[in-house]
Amino acid sequence: QSDIPEIPELTWLLTCVAGKGILNRAHAYKAAVDKNREAGEDDDAGVTAGLFMYPVLMAADILMFKAHSVPVGRDQIQHIEMARDFGARFNHLYGEHFVLPEAAIEENVATLPGLDGRKMSKSYDNTIPLFAPRDELRKLVFSILTDSRAPGEPKATEGSALFQLYQAFATPAQAAEFAEAFTAGIGWGEAKQALFELLDAELAPLREKYEALMARPDHIEAVLRAGAEKARAIATPLMLELRRAVGLRDLREQAGGKKAAKAKAALPVFKQYREKDGRFHFKLVDAFGRELLASEGFASPREAGELISELKRSGPEAFQARMQHLTLAEGIAPADVIAALAAFAEEGA
Repeated sequence: QSDIPEIPELTWLLTCVAGKGILNRAHAYKAAVDKNREAGEDDDAGVTAGLFMYPVLMAADILMFKAHSVPVGRDQIQHIEMARDFGARFNHLYGEHFVLPEAAIEENVATLPGLDGRKMSKSYDNTIPLFAPRDELRKLVFSILTDSRAPGEPKATEGSALFQLYQAFATPAQAAEFAEAFTAGIGWGEAKQALFELLDAELAPLREKYEALMARPDHIEAVLRAGAEKARAIATPLMLELRRAVGLRDLREQAGGKKAAKAKAALPVFKQYREKDGRFHFKLVDAFGRELLASEGFASPREAGELISELKRSGPEAFQARMQHLTLAEGIAPADVIAALAAFAEEGA
């Protein structure tokens, strides 16, 4: 989100259609209110607008990329429902722009229990970090809350955080065998050791990969930046579309006659030229004369012209597909080029 400014911009547009009533029912806000009431405080004591509006930010994150199906835990279904609500309201007011997503849930492990039996959550400080060192992982597993039933006494799997965690990582056969051990009265220490060994076997390779990646921060940052560029290639043209939909249009679009003719002069421009090596190139310059990109050399002006036509006609799609033939100017982001290409599409509309 921090690398994609279009997401907070979309958040504001959705804020303008989001109902306060539905936001009042958000789990995080209700939990804060309940905590204040237990402490005898005002309902909204310590509640920030950021906390209250967080579901709108989540909705923008989902709706921006037109996801049809979003994998979530059962406790996150509400975010999908709110995204659908805000998206539907926007579509009703301004036309069909958003896909209304569905929640995809793995029924067996929709919500994992934490160390104390409540939902696993950082807010409850009851989590088991995926990449915790082996000794820390064992210590955490052995701190899982259990009842006082002694070894030899049958134990219930239902409601057991220890069993649910085991089931989430085990095969059906392993889970069935563990359930039989519960019925046979397995000791809690033995059960926790079994869970630890299962988790460690599953997580050790992931932990090793995680540690290797964390030792290469430059590589991680490069991957994140590349991902942000891909995301902005989608987000930038969509925000142009949404701005127009809500009325945040270029004022020149509303002018007629001579004013409209003058507006055409403000379009970006493709400039073709021939280098000393005899090959044909082009560059894209915005309305202020700033160079956005340059092409590689082509054997004929026709080849260069065909790519220019494709970029004007197909915009972001052509830009993404033909990137190997293009070089961004210094200080220019893909989003700048996409915005410029969108101007050609608007002109042809």
